[in-house]
Amino acid sequence: MYSICTIGVGLRSVGILGLKGYVAERKGEREDMQDAHVILNDITEECRPLPSQITRVSYFAVFDGHGGVRASKFAAQNLHQNLIKKFPKGEVASVEKTVKRCLLDTFKHTDEEFLKQASSQKPAWKDGSTATCVLAVDNILYIANLGDSRAILCRYNEESQKHTALSLSKEHNPTQYEERMRIQKAGGNVRDGRVLGVLEVSRSIGDGQYKRCGVISVPDIKRCQLTHNDRFILIACDGLFKVFTPEEAVNFIVSCLEVRRRWREGWVCHCRQCEMDFARVSSLIP
Repeated sequence: MYSICTIGVGLRSVGILGLKGYVAERKGEREDMQDAHVILNDITEECRPLPSQITRVSYFAVFDGHGGVRASKFAAQNLHQNLIKKFPKGEVASVEKTVKRCLLDTFKHTDEEFLKQASSQKPAWKDGSTATCVLAVDNILYIANLGDSRAILCRYNEESQKHTALSLSKEHNPTQYEERMRIQKAGGNVRDGRVLGVLEVSRSIGDGQYKRCGVISVPDIKRCQLTHNDRFILIACDGLFKVFTPEEAVNFIVSCLEVRRRWREGWVCHCRQCEMDFARVSSLIP
């Protein structure tokens, strides 16, 4: 099972790089599709009144659910709504500090909302979800992440004339020293690389039964300046990276984009193989 969001980067207007999201997903062998995604290419109007320094706001996210579909669906439906409500209004002393605080508050509030709803059910919901969100404020990316989904930036290196994969997120699993220490301090334990021998991630939305064991909903937040050498951002759950390395995933998308470009420019012949390649690429990238 996987869900993939690819965000193309291109020139929109003077000084502002345009962003447009695409998605691909596969349910796999499970009965339910437990992943969810959100693509909001432009939420500028919803966030007004904005600080004068900001002219464009975009939001993209992937949620990898476990134990059911409810946590990932809840996060997909509500996290960006909470973000819009908490987004800085009017003038602020520091956009970066205010946006980071907004993201922290948004994740906390969304998790608390879901846990309240989950605990009110009989029996209580035990669903949980990772969350990897990319908030674009003009040409600045703020990446907030819980769990083991990832965000990768494809950047073209002019010197080597190659595309490189830059990690924009930090994975959270119980085997990492800081994560394990927090879990143990809270009275939990890590067995077979999992919290209490069950949960594979150490930070998540939901998972109420593990919150008392040190599982938290505080995201790591990174800041990244977009450049004209950036081609796309890839957000994907861990299912993709069990098959592809970040570099392989980036190179695969680059090759698909190149096939599409050649077809559009009439550089590719119309033999059976080329037509099959184009059909495959078109199904992945509109």
